[in-house]
Amino acid sequence: MTAPAGDTASGADRGAPDRAGAGGRLVDGYVLVVFDLDGVIYLIDRPIPGAVEAVARLHDEGRAVAYATNNASRRSSEVADLLTGMGVPARPTEVLTSAAATAELLRDRLPAGAPVLVVGAEALRAELRAVGLRPVSTADEEPAAVAQGYGPQVGWSDLAEASLAVRAGAPWYATNTDRTLPSPRGPLPGNGSLVAVLRTALNRDPDVVVGKPEPALFTTAARRAGSGRTLVVGDRLDTDIEGARRAGLDSLLVLTGVSDAAELLAAPESRRPAYVSFDLAGLFDPAAVVAVPGRPDAGGWSVTVTGGELVLDGAGRPLDALAALCAVAWSTSVDPRVRAGSAQAAEALAAFGLDG
Repeated sequence: MTAPAGDTASGADRGAPDRAGAGGRLVDGYVLVVFDLDGVIYLIDRPIPGAVEAVARLHDEGRAVAYATNNASRRSSEVADLLTGMGVPARPTEVLTSAAATAELLRDRLPAGAPVLVVGAEALRAELRAVGLRPVSTADEEPAAVAQGYGPQVGWSDLAEASLAVRAGAPWYATNTDRTLPSPRGPLPGNGSLVAVLRTALNRDPDVVVGKPEPALFTTAARRAGSGRTLVVGDRLDTDIEGARRAGLDSLLVLTGVSDAAELLAAPESRRPAYVSFDLAGLFDPAAVVAVPGRPDAGGWSVTVTGGELVLDGAGRPLDALAALCAVAWSTSVDPRVRAGSAQAAEALAAFGLDG
């Protein structure tokens, strides 16, 4: 898909770090903020501290917001109701789900009323019905396609029927391939883990993966916003950030969900955000966000490569230390093992869980 006007390159390519360093609020550079949900706004069904207030502030300022989620276990209307119940007023039209996107894609490729074998939650079945397709549960019903999305009740028999249908020739659509879902107790198996079961049984990949990191959810949201820049906020490098880069949009990684600082340092170019913050405060507070990569000798810090390790020395803001580490880790082939060269560096590394 074609990215919206003005959003044709990643933030790093367009000089996004210069904007962050100018001292202004990050959010002021964008007309639309697109949020991932799990790990950014909430964990399962509990709002993340500060998230409700951050979105309310965007609304109070009259800024456009949208939500893009790979979770296919709820319909757009259900997600909007969930958000509203948490204190985040949301309309169904602001919510883009991989379940709805999968249903729309199948609608465009199959005749009206075609049977589709569903592996997943009732939300995916409802989205298929809404576009005029007929959800079925067994391979004996000769489905024209298999649609697989996350559902907490998915079991062996569901996967077995899908396996039989794909072997019989039905194309296999996966709403997404997130390996895990964030939760207050830690990461839990996501749809990608269930897709891996079928991948092993069938010795092949899905024919189509709809959700992030594919760019469709983000480009759809950006088109709705019209002209102007779009910022994607996510907690996963492998879905949110990579998807934003594929869509040609700037991205902010928040450290409230799945991806952590260690994963950031090891990230390939396709998964590198323009900005990093601990949480959504980074949208408004210049001191709570940093552009990445920074410089290896900025903000009171210095990073050198010694004995095959990244050595952080000096003192300053922990986020500036992370930006300096990214600068060196992303420009060398060194395995991003990190150690501290000063007491202040040790504290900064501990703030990011890099002291292990």
